[in-house]
Amino acid sequence: MDLTGKVAIVTGSGRGLGLAYASELARSGASVVVNDVDPEVAEAAVRTITDAGGSAVAEVVPVGTSEAAQALVDRAVAEFGRLDVLVNNAGILRDSTLWKMTDDQFDAVVTTHLRGTFTCTRAAAVRLREQGQGGRVICVGSPTGQVGNFGQTNYAAAKAGIVGMVRTWAMELARAEITVNAVVPVAATGMTETVPFLKPYVDALQAGEPLPPYARRELAFGPPEDAAGLVAFLASDAAAGITGQAIGIGGDRLALWTHPSEAVVEFADGTGWSADAIAEVWPSTFAGAQQTVGQQFPEPPK
Repeated sequence: MDLTGKVAIVTGSGRGLGLAYASELARSGASVVVNDVDPEVAEAAVRTITDAGGSAVAEVVPVGTSEAAQALVDRAVAEFGRLDVLVNNAGILRDSTLWKMTDDQFDAVVTTHLRGTFTCTRAAAVRLREQGQGGRVICVGSPTGQVGNFGQTNYAAAKAGIVGMVRTWAMELARAEITVNAVVPVAATGMTETVPFLKPYVDALQAGEPLPPYARRELAFGPPEDAAGLVAFLASDAAAGITGQAIGIGGDRLALWTHPSEAVVEFADGTGWSADAIAEVWPSTFAGAQQTVGQQFPEPPK
């Protein structure tokens, strides 16, 4: 992918997946605004990119507010003269079960992920529409937002909401030739290294050992760099016809998620559905099509 002359903002790009996205965009020729809340982490990310021959600057700001979003857009324009690509990656975790989750834990995650994605995309959309040359918005979802995950009420709500906004924005920004897509990544990061069933594979990566095919294929698990190619592709001219999609990436796995759709439909005969009528039809017609919750994986090889 040749992104020469393009300018990208990648929120939450000081480390992990965000840094992998920013580095790949820069390697492909884009100038990048790196973002993190920690000045030292942000500057280290910039050095990583520039030492490899790329172009990057840091904007240190916590994503969530309208002011932070505008600061990111203004920095891109001030440093590089324009904006072409926004990658909404910034995020945090505050895991807890429903009955233990505090208001602050819920609000912190929703503010960073959901409100941050909204405010940054709104600011970017204004600039991209003013430029009149199209653009790319890439939002980061999660399997948790697609199917749920124990202990992640706040994160699941935010990530599901992001995909809902992506579908809406794809329609609203189509006339301006701005595509909007969601990436649904899986990778070894600070957010996944504490997941018990992934620990053996995290340990293997940290030891420099290759991952087995089960991890890379069935679990879609690998280093953050495995997920970066999809972001560069979606930022490119080759992806001009792709919008409103949720695309999974990780390890050796690339997948297109379906939009939610009706699995089973039955009709009453002009009377609507009473509770008794539903109870009568449910076991034979609907029960077998009930959907699973959480990610479903095949058993690992012995």
